[in-house]
Amino acid sequence: MATCDMARKIALGLPGVAEKDHFGRPSFRVGGKIFATLWPKEKRAVLKLPADHQTILFEAQPETFSPARWGRIVWTTVELPRIDRRQLDGLLTAAWRTTAPRTAARRSQAG
Repeated sequence: MATCDMARKIALGLPGVAEKDHFGRPSFRVGGKIFATLWPKEKRAVLKLPADHQTILFEAQPETFSPARWGRIVWTTVELPRIDRRQLDGLLTAAWRTTAPRTAARRSQAG
């Protein structure tokens, strides 16, 4: 079972990440752009994932992954108690790669 504390630790372990408040919730940013937010009371995370990745998750596990919509923008809500640390690590890394400046993301994949 993943937790908000795990998510924070994983996110802050990624290159160039800073934690900042976003409307009263923790957000994680790379290059000044948000790639994840935590909703501690709800035990959820909201992640910026590629659209094809989102579609697979929404269809495969709708009880765990659901769309978070802001107009035409769609992110992924993750019910943290329904995933494990390994899954959380992979999802946060994917969200980071989606958002990180291209040079940083390429260096991360090479290393």
